[in-house]
Amino acid sequence: MQRFDVEHPMPDTAADPWEEALIADMRAHGGAVTSGPMAGHPLLLMTSIGARSGQPRRAILTYSRDAGEYIVAGTAGGSPTDPMWVNNVRRTPHVTLEVGTQTIQALATFVEGAERDRLWDAHVRALPWFAEYPEQSGRRIPMIRLMPTA
Repeated sequence: MQRFDVEHPMPDTAADPWEEALIADMRAHGGAVTSGPMAGHPLLLMTSIGARSGQPRRAILTYSRDAGEYIVAGTAGGSPTDPMWVNNVRRTPHVTLEVGTQTIQALATFVEGAERDRLWDAHVRALPWFAEYPEQSGRRIPMIRLMPTA
């Protein structure tokens, strides 16, 4: 299992200034976003292994909780295709999470059937703006459980 040090951000020549500012705000405030359109949203940073590149890839994800685990949805903001991080965790499910002030190793598992539907419904109750994404995207949104491993 490959581990990452999210305390020292990976170099990214295409780093998005808005993302960098968001991450800096999160890190300066114990994981809380204090300004901008994401203020107050529960966000985590997930580092996965790129499915094609084999390199560390960072994603900023909105999450809900279920039984001590983190639940994320592959919405890509309502896009008709899955976000790239979904393919990354399908290929290599071991990820590193930065949540609040903690860095956690986790295992990503895709949830299907009735359990997937239960988690989607709970996710939408916690994060109501997600409700429009299935119709907007025209696809079944993947639900992923991030289970801390250490």
